[in-house]
Amino acid sequence: MVKVGIYGGTGYQGGESLRILLEHPHAEVVWVTGRSGGDIAFYHPNLYGVDVNLVHPDDASPCDVVFLALPTTESIPFARSCLEKGSKVIDLGAAFRLKDREVWEAVYNQRHSDWELAEEAVYGISELHLEEIEMARLIANPGCFSSAAIIGLAPLVKEKIIDTDRIVVDGLSGTVGAGAELARAAHHPEIANNLVPYNVVNHRQTYEMEQELSLLADKSVTVHFTPVYVPIVRGILDICHVYYSKSISREEVLSLYRDFYKNDAFIKIYDLPKEEEVSWQYRPYPWVSSVAGTNYCFIGCDVDEARKRIVIFSVLDSIGKGGAQCGIENMNLMFNLDRRAGLTKRGLHPA
Repeated sequence: MVKVGIYGGTGYQGGESLRILLEHPHAEVVWVTGRSGGDIAFYHPNLYGVDVNLVHPDDASPCDVVFLALPTTESIPFARSCLEKGSKVIDLGAAFRLKDREVWEAVYNQRHSDWELAEEAVYGISELHLEEIEMARLIANPGCFSSAAIIGLAPLVKEKIIDTDRIVVDGLSGTVGAGAELARAAHHPEIANNLVPYNVVNHRQTYEMEQELSLLADKSVTVHFTPVYVPIVRGILDICHVYYSKSISREEVLSLYRDFYKNDAFIKIYDLPKEEEVSWQYRPYPWVSSVAGTNYCFIGCDVDEARKRIVIFSVLDSIGKGGAQCGIENMNLMFNLDRRAGLTKRGLHPA
């Protein structure tokens, strides 16, 4: 059994990590931290009756792997401390995601206190960095918007089919992405019948998208990204608009994606046929509710031949494949376990 510790068990990422790990066939959660201590059910009512009490971070003992669900400034020293004690580390936050120090410090408006670790960390999208993750001792788990966009765009960028200076991503997010602390935009009376654009230019996850897609393209890639909070809890829908010069059909795009992700169990290419006679066309495109509570990413597409535009729809759960469950997938790879262990449950319908 892999012995697991979770720093920051009171937030949504920490709680989701615990929920999945409690049923993991090869993992044992040995501690979960919360500075105020107490019963885990106080923060996560869904875990009522589970025999887990929160411990102070000072009382955490060494274990095989540690999940960090902490603010960025706290994650950096905790990661160093855990590694020095022999634990592998999966950081669910943003402390180690970018490889350009100048960019990271500008984006997060602070000095990085341990850049050596940032250089060592492996960006945790297994579909692109499988072998590196298997060998890593420190994983930088990707952001939820960036996970959906990178997975959604990777085949087209890799095959050099599209104009990589004109990539537009509209990101729709459930409110779990705002975290457990109260924020006005995620407060129920404000969001319930509303759509809230925020950080509409220069959102920090834009830099993750550009970093990873540039690696695939072997040149600099520009992403124009704007996020919007929508009145759901879990879920990300990234709508990616890209432009091509050589004619391509929807079926050719789907075939490219099926081949690109043929060995990736958690990527499902949503290829239901279009119903040409209907006036309201929606069946060919994936819904966010389909992946809620799961580690799956569903990808659908369409081609606008009149405007030489491909539209990619990429949906995942903000704290599933876009967060904590992705971290557990990475843990499986780091410890030579079945990549799918503990993560194969499908979404609920209706959600």
